[in-house]
Amino acid sequence: MSVLALRLAGPLQSWGASSRFTRRTTESAPTKSGVIGLLAAAAGIERGDDGALAPLAALRFGVRIDQPGTRIRDFHTAHHGVTGASMPLSERYYLADAVFVAAVEGDRTLLTDLDEALRSPVYPPYLGRRSCPPAGPVDLGLYEDARLEDVLTTVPWQASPWYRRRRTPRTLTVLRETAADEPATTADILRDQPVSFDAAHRRHAPRTVLTVPVPTPMPAGRGGPRDAHDPFAALAALDVLEG
Repeated sequence: MSVLALRLAGPLQSWGASSRFTRRTTESAPTKSGVIGLLAAAAGIERGDDGALAPLAALRFGVRIDQPGTRIRDFHTAHHGVTGASMPLSERYYLADAVFVAAVEGDRTLLTDLDEALRSPVYPPYLGRRSCPPAGPVDLGLYEDARLEDVLTTVPWQASPWYRRRRTPRTLTVLRETAADEPATTADILRDQPVSFDAAHRRHAPRTVLTVPVPTPMPAGRGGPRDAHDPFAALAALDVLEG
């Protein structure tokens, strides 16, 4: 087995597992449906191609919360595309300034193709909704002969530099699917296992979600490109002057 890791970070993210009429909520971490959709888009898989989607949906999925972000609410207006009539006002929920490490485990050949697709995507990736582009490259690399839980434990901490300066938690939360040799009795159930993305009949099945704390690894990018620019440095300088 191999594991493909992704860094999901951006000004806004929204990972819905259920929607009720005009209220569009977000989970506290990326959903499997959303991440598989991101990978399918990068690979150029069309929405109605359930056969091409199936191998991606069969990958074992997990996510680590490196920077939980802040939940915010917005509203959305729209008009009917044919009649021009106003549609009902809807609420949209987002995660602001969040950073996650997502990973999928499965066949090496499939993950190698997805790794290449992320570097040159057919359709651009987005973080749950089209209005939520990633802040930087999504791909964190392919780990061969690895297990999902091991990669989510050892991948460097991806939190933003400004967040790392404010706090360093002892543990990070991992939400992952159970392995074949693990009992599912202690796992939660979330209905975000993608079956079809066809706009005419989107379908999702339930899957297991196991919550596990892992020690916070060393941070990523220490002294590297991610630390080269920090927009909050100017604010820190003002705090010094005011003090």
